[in-house]
This record gives sequence, C-alpha cells and structure tokens, in this order.
Amino acid sequence: MKTIKEWDPEDRPRERLLANGAETLSKAELLAILIGSGVPGKSAVDIMRTILADYGDSLMSLAKASVQELMRYEGIGEAKAVTIVAACQLANQRLKEDLPKRMHINSSADAYTYFKHKMQDLPVEECHLLLLDQGMAVKGSVLLSRGGIAGTSVDVRCLLRHALLGQAVAVVLCHNHPSGRTQPSREDDNLTRKAAEACKATGIRFVDHVIFAGDNYYSYSENGKL
Repeated sequence: MKTIKEWDPEDRPRERLLANGAETLSKAELLAILIGSGVPGKSAVDIMRTILADYGDSLMSLAKASVQELMRYEGIGEAKAVTIVAACQLANQRLKEDLPKRMHINSSADAYTYFKHKMQDLPVEECHLLLLDQGMAVKGSVLLSRGGIAGTSVDVRCLLRHALLGQAVAVVLCHNHPSGRTQPSREDDNLTRKAAEACKATGIRFVDHVIFAGDNYYSYSENGKL
C-alpha cells in the first residue's frame, strides 16, 4: 500500500486543500493533515477513516473520546491523540459560535437548534433546562441531570430552584434519547406533568419539553400534550 507521499500530487490531502480548498476534503483527510503521518501499510488517511468509522463518522462523537482511547489505535500516540481531540472540540466550538448571542426561542425547532450541538450524539441521557426572559430570549441553560443509556432522574424542586435563581420568566425542558426513539416514555410524561404544574404554581411559564433523538425531536407542545 502506498503512503501519502507516494500518492499522485492531486490525490494528496495537503495539495488538494491548497489547490481546491478545504471544503473539498473529507473529515478523514482533514484530520490526516493534522496527525501528519501514518504507519507502514497504513496512511494517515487510512488511520483516520478507521477511527471515524468506529465513532459513527461523527466529529461530535469523536470529540467525546479520551486521549487514552484514541491511543489504542495503531499509529496514534499521545501527541496525535491530543491533536484529534483538540480539532474535534474546535468543531464543536464553531457550532456554538453560529448561535446568536441572544437567541430567541419562538418555536420547538428553535430549542432543538439551540441544544442540537450538545445533545444529538450523547451516549447517555442528559436533561437540560433552558432559561428564558420575558421576550423569550435565552438567558442561559442548566444541566439538571445526567444518567445512563435508558434514562435519567430529574428532581422538579431542583428545576424550580434553577429557574428562580436564574430569574427566568419561561423555561423549556430538554433531554435526549440515545436510543434514537422520539416517542416519550411514561416517565417522560410524568416529568412533564409535574414540571408544568410546579412552574404554573410559581408563575413561571413552562413552554415545552423537547426530546432529542439524533436528527429528530419530539415536542410536547407541538403534539398538544401541555
């Protein structure tokens, strides 16, 4: 098998980037440029293709890998592993910069957009509370709980405490389903009911409960269940 240096110039990632722009390269090719070299029999591109395949071809999933996990791959030492993690985190930071500093939540789709970069590839369930002001602009968000693959527990008293301390006029509850199923569970229904009742009793508007499932979502508000 040829090394990258033995490839035709027009096929080499660095040369293609210079000639045609970074957008013409695959994720594996871009990461291969960063790690610089492969091992006998495997180019840097081959190594990155293998690694990406193990993480579902997702930079967000890859960003959750530890340096030690990446070092298990042939040809990946500590320096290269650190470079890969840093590159993926930069990609995540880039997504955050795309969000307006004072994003307004006018629909369930807006809430999904706000949390998508955080939640779509999580391996375990997390529940977040989005805090909104009178004009439905985002004041901030709080991680309420982190659980396992099948579920996470949320204390409604904790939810209220964060909403009150954050001086939120309205809130949106958001959590993910690592299984990819959008349909809410009985536990999700119970949590939604209790959270909505508690918020109403304290004068806080409970706008929605949005469930993230990969590239899809379920909205209690859109489905008339609030």
